Amino acid sequence: MAEYAHLSTPDPDLVQALKAMSQMPRMTDFVTGRAAMKTGLLSHVQRKLKPQLPPDSEYEVQDYMIDTGDGSGAQVLARSVVPRKNTPDEKFPLLFWIHGGSWSMGSADMDDYQMRITSVKLRIAVVNCEYRLAPEHPFPIGLNDCHAVLKHVASNPEKFSAELSKGFIIAGSSAGGNLSAVLSHRVRDDTFFKERGVSLTGQALLVPIVIHREAYPELPEDYRSRLLSLGSITNAPGLTREDGDLAFASYKAPPTDPNMSPLLFPSHKGLPPAFIQVCGLDPVRDDGLLYERVLKADGVETKLIVYPGAPHWVEYWFPHKQVGKKFRQDFVDGIKWLLDFSSKDSTV
Repeated sequence: MAEYAHLSTPDPDLVQALKAMSQMPRMTDFVTGRAAMKTGLLSHVQRKLKPQLPPDSEYEVQDYMIDTGDGSGAQVLARSVVPRKNTPDEKFPLLFWIHGGSWSMGSADMDDYQMRITSVKLRIAVVNCEYRLAPEHPFPIGLNDCHAVLKHVASNPEKFSAELSKGFIIAGSSAGGNLSAVLSHRVRDDTFFKERGVSLTGQALLVPIVIHREAYPELPEDYRSRLLSLGSITNAPGLTREDGDLAFASYKAPPTDPNMSPLLFPSHKGLPPAFIQVCGLDPVRDDGLLYERVLKADGVETKLIVYPGAPHWVEYWFPHKQVGKKFRQDFVDGIKWLLDFSSKDSTV
């Protein structure tokens, strides 16, 4: 809507950097995109965050390969980060993290340092989950991979030094935010979790995608009138309209399937509290703004933070800038906010 237009005015601290970004070669396929992400963006993020890493003695990291359970024999990585224990049998709340990358790029390494920092700061166990990538593994393979790992964690919390009654939060960025939003609904409705007395206690959705562009015509007018950023922010650094189209085409998900477009689930009642971060100079800005509004209308507790003039994935492109630092600290604080809900529920 018109009142959101000012959010796309570039952050003054980023103007020159955004101009430089706009000169970068455009991604035309995910093979070259993956290589560029690994050698460029990933190296940049790790270099900027390395000084913030806690000492090795403050946490332990262990990689597990988890069977996807689909009969293919495929396994995906679940990287466990556990803060230093004060007693041998100490257990922690758990954060289940899903990386972004247009469903077609990215890995656990993208957020590895941030997950280590978050684990130690909040004394929370982390499972940093990978999934098979499109286009080689189109929808719903990646989604089902994450669902399978989530079930494994729910069945084996002790393996990850977790006590889920203290907190069981799902979180992800961009495409990972999409997968997290969908899985929040799945866990709510899945008898597997109900039979084990397990439920998610929070969801953190960072610059999430919650509706396929081709599903817009199926939306009520009130929704369509609030989804203007995809049409007005078409050439933003970090994520262009063409990038989005390539991502949707690669993922091959039916646009109106709620497992692609969680905005279309018939009801959001009974979902866990949601912490949502939205960037103003981002084609999917209005996804997050509308989804927060819809969740709240269905009785879900929400906390929304908007970063005016910041591009999609500002925390990766600009972890050294003020807005990038704020985004990352807000994420830690947002997880703490969700944990506070978990502790209140456990005392009822």
